[in-house]
Amino acid sequence: MNISNFNLLWTFGQPAVGKYPVPHPSRPLFTAADAFRSSTTRRTVTMTTFEDILEEAGKFGRSQMRIVSIFCLVSVPFSFIYVGIVFQGFTPEHWCRDPAVTEIRETCGWSLQDARRATVPLMNSSTGVMYSQCQRLDVDWNATGLTCDNPENELIQAQLSTLPMTGCTEGWEYDYEGRQSFVTEFDLVCTDAWYVDMFQATLSVGFLVGSIAIGYFADKYGRMKSFLMTNFFIGVTGILVATSPNYIALLVFRALFGFGTKGGWMVGYVLITELVGVEYRRMVGVTYQMFFSLGILILPLLAYFIPNWRWLQVVFTIPYICFLTYYWFIPESPRWLLSQNKRKEALEVTKAIAKENGKTLSKKIETLTDDNTDSASTASFMDLFKTSKLRKFTFILSFNWFTSAVVYQGLIMRLGILGGNVYVDFLISGIVELPAAFLILLTIERIGRRLPFATANIVAGAACLITAFIPDSMFWLKSAVACVGRLGITVAFEMVVFVNAELYPTVIRNLGVSACSTLCDIGGIIAPFLLYRLAVIWLELPLIIFGALAFVAGGLVLLLPETKGMPLPETIDDIECPNRNKENQLKSQQLENLLPSDVTTNKEVTAV
Repeated sequence: MNISNFNLLWTFGQPAVGKYPVPHPSRPLFTAADAFRSSTTRRTVTMTTFEDILEEAGKFGRSQMRIVSIFCLVSVPFSFIYVGIVFQGFTPEHWCRDPAVTEIRETCGWSLQDARRATVPLMNSSTGVMYSQCQRLDVDWNATGLTCDNPENELIQAQLSTLPMTGCTEGWEYDYEGRQSFVTEFDLVCTDAWYVDMFQATLSVGFLVGSIAIGYFADKYGRMKSFLMTNFFIGVTGILVATSPNYIALLVFRALFGFGTKGGWMVGYVLITELVGVEYRRMVGVTYQMFFSLGILILPLLAYFIPNWRWLQVVFTIPYICFLTYYWFIPESPRWLLSQNKRKEALEVTKAIAKENGKTLSKKIETLTDDNTDSASTASFMDLFKTSKLRKFTFILSFNWFTSAVVYQGLIMRLGILGGNVYVDFLISGIVELPAAFLILLTIERIGRRLPFATANIVAGAACLITAFIPDSMFWLKSAVACVGRLGITVAFEMVVFVNAELYPTVIRNLGVSACSTLCDIGGIIAPFLLYRLAVIWLELPLIIFGALAFVAGGLVLLLPETKGMPLPETIDDIECPNRNKENQLKSQQLENLLPSDVTTNKEVTAV
């Protein structure tokens, strides 16, 4: 239909006599209202979407507040699992066990430190001069001048550096009295120290596979069914981790444990955002992540009062068993029910939400339909690289997911190798995370997304580089700058989530977020190796790497477009020609202004 024929259908303000307008040689025959309302050849169907019903039921009423509050608790134990390696895999001061020295120590009543000073030689390392950790003196201590009265015999100390050395064939002594990590239980030090890296890496492998698999289950079988099955699985595998007979079994169960935990956390995130109005989704999402930071504060307190890593694992697992009770408190997502053509169940859930919110639904609920088209099913992974802008978005966002995971995990795990009071250091650094959510909420609607996102990365990078070169003698300054870096990367980590969603068009949005966020789990696999192995060379070397990554990530973010106040793109063409999308919206608005108000507000669709 060309524009001249289209114009023949429309007129506005035409005087009418009876049912039809008066014919006029210079005016079209029918008005717009007649075209929509003709009862002889057309019928009118009012389409009601879930957003329309949510307006009546309450976009964020008492019901949603209750559900969001309950589900935010899921983030707390997830943080325990995510960074629990700092305490479960803590590596204390250690040195080779010598049966003869142990016998002398017990006879003389020496402390472990007394025996170490008398029998362990000093050696140069990347952190300076320290007691040997992986070699011991190959001597017969009964034939030396070592006595109970003089554990620091000068003759013995002078001879230590010239005596022959041998490996730790009898195991190790640990300056960790009254406590036990899996490192001390399985002797994962010296040549076996890299096994500790595997503890965190296998968890991230589980995260990677589980987030994809459980996401698929949640789309196919429902949010709550997937959440409940996942928590049952977490409960079983969590106990298996706590009862692992050896380290290989521990790694296998740890991977299975990770398979469930992140997938379940993501299902909870999806469910609460689907139950609230669009304008509340960002606030709800940030709050959900803020409870993760709350868990970071609770973790060192738990670890302090629970000295055994196995019992600590049990405590990590118990909340997931308790989450099974959500079956009686949390409804299925009505949006998901609609997408599966389960309209009756969706209506029941929506009516229950409205009742709890003290609202009454109108008859519009009888025409409730799904307002989400399943365009993702036709999306292809290659669509993420289809155009130059999409390729740029995919690369930059993937790199930022990777960097956020590496730097965030790296800075936290680094607390376990600094040699200070790990409980106090961890608590202080956790407090720093809390302002991150408030900074995001304060800046993104006032300044925008791009500048705070880039600034957070650059600040984190600068803090890491500066911390690396501050001498250890300036302890408080070094700690303060490191905390600034921790705050910066926390802000960046939380921002990449919704910036990722705002940049991709609807047709590939879910695919884009899923694909880019897999780099987060790959970063989690690499982070422990990057930290622990490079720290052996130089303790501050990982900070140099973290700083460089964060700087590059911040610079790349500046190449992204600003999304503040911009409509979400619907198609790939909207990405390449954003101005055309704005023009189409303007034309649509102009047309709505011309149409009669009862046509535009009721969202009528005419079927011939």
